[in-house]
Amino acid sequence: MKQLALDIGLATGPTLEGFFAGPNEAAVRHLRLWLGDGHHASLHSPVPTYLWGESGCGKTHLLHAVRGALASQGARVGWLHPGLHNPPDFDERWAAVVMDDVERFDAVQQHAAFSWFVSAQSLQRGVVAAGSLPPAHLKLREDLRTRLGWGHVFSLQVLSEAERREVLRQAAGERGLALTDEVLNYMLHRFSRDLGSLMELLAQLDGYALRTQRAITIPLIRAMLENE
Repeated sequence: MKQLALDIGLATGPTLEGFFAGPNEAAVRHLRLWLGDGHHASLHSPVPTYLWGESGCGKTHLLHAVRGALASQGARVGWLHPGLHNPPDFDERWAAVVMDDVERFDAVQQHAAFSWFVSAQSLQRGVVAAGSLPPAHLKLREDLRTRLGWGHVFSLQVLSEAERREVLRQAAGERGLALTDEVLNYMLHRFSRDLGSLMELLAQLDGYALRTQRAITIPLIRAMLENE
């Protein structure tokens, strides 16, 4: 039961609809247009998209949202990230490839990324990638770096504290929860400013409050951290 309560809160996964765009509206609007209405999954533009920004700006959320949207359209997607130490060859059944944290790719991953990129382009498949630096500053092999930068490039901004506060308040309301200013201050000043981490914390608090039949207060947050 303990795990079930947490799973319910996190079951939907990242979506574009669940992403508070704020200053990043142009990037979100672009991704919505690129994904289309779901009726022409094979017609996504092959022009690559690259998202960059510091930790907490929502890059990985958007990549997961893109992959989830494509999967809902029945499309297969290649996913390359620094934790994938033995990347597979490009699969022609993939409708697109997604690459995260490209600045951390080692030599093997850079070789795979370049190969995937070339194959995707030759087959008119999409590429959506993300990193912490603009393309010109990426310390990657030159042929990969230039390909990441020749398409649509968006700089993402971290939400302000006021924007994160509003997102948390709205998300709590959708769960039937009320967060006082005191609790919001505690969450925003004691935990990661990464909105994804804050949303996960909210989901965990929801589950813990449900199990203990208590309102969300600072003592409840402390109790959860001590007992979970």
